[in-house]
Amino acid sequence: MSLPETVRLSPTPEDYAYTFGGRAPLVTVQPGTVVELTTEDCFGGKVRGTGDLPSQVCVFPYLNPVTGPIAVAGAEPGDVLAVHFAEITPAREYGVSSTFPHFGALTATHTTAMLHAPLEERVWVYELDAKAGVCRFRARNSGFTVDLPLDPMHGTVGVAPAAGEVLASITPGAHGGNLDTPEMRAGTTAYFRVNVEGGLLAIGDGHARQGEGEVCGTAVEAAMRTTVIVDLVKGGGPAWPRLENDDFLISTGSARPLEDAFRISQHDLVGWTGDLLGLDQLDAYQLVSQAGLAPAANVCDTNYTMVAKLPKTLLGRARAYDGLHDRLRRTAEAYLRHR
Repeated sequence: MSLPETVRLSPTPEDYAYTFGGRAPLVTVQPGTVVELTTEDCFGGKVRGTGDLPSQVCVFPYLNPVTGPIAVAGAEPGDVLAVHFAEITPAREYGVSSTFPHFGALTATHTTAMLHAPLEERVWVYELDAKAGVCRFRARNSGFTVDLPLDPMHGTVGVAPAAGEVLASITPGAHGGNLDTPEMRAGTTAYFRVNVEGGLLAIGDGHARQGEGEVCGTAVEAAMRTTVIVDLVKGGGPAWPRLENDDFLISTGSARPLEDAFRISQHDLVGWTGDLLGLDQLDAYQLVSQAGLAPAANVCDTNYTMVAKLPKTLLGRARAYDGLHDRLRRTAEAYLRHR
């Protein structure tokens, strides 16, 4: 197997984007290209210790920087932009997390007004040991420590929105963005509908690990070294971002209230299942109802995100996008062996 073309992208701080849309591409690549890139954490690398409170060292709206945009040659509105994550590795030996006075699922926010005092702003620093595959939690007010499995993923992946819209990188939606699903890990292929010429892919918000829901508003935030393969399918772009790994088809939905995000993800999965298996809507609805899973992605962002998962064992010989995920996975494995 001949190895694909490789592009390396290591942006400087002035190169980072904080929106999806409204930016010219940093680079244009051909479909099938491997892109090795670096990303900064959601705090822009400014939170390095427990004394670095985000409200004091970060400046809004310069939060959640993303690397890109990356234009894909030939991508036109309505196409499918496929992004296969070959490798995601922490770039530093630490990650950070925090609570905020008015951000997270269990505190008052600007849209959920309460009379009680806001939460304390507090920072936790996690030691990351990539070789051992762990990140170490240390309680701030006791001697308790525990090693958690390292599970690197990207919270923010997406393309430019349609109709010239510009959205902050912290916002998840039909374009992708800050979906904050732990499913966006190495070995996963993400599918986005192209809305503008070139698609304009951007990636950021690395997490050394994250629980479902990202309840406190932050994961173990970490800078990353990431390798992706980008590819293109003409036509057939999904209405909402879709993911695929070796075991599951995964649909996403982002909205408020949470039940609408749930409905969007389930609706897309029912349609996707019906298309692949040749089922009418109610038969597909019944199958997804009995075999599907519905983990929360985030319940803290400007929109909430839910995912809907269906085991691929139910598909028989049917393959999403003509087996593109399997082809990209094999290409990624060959590239990582021989680079």
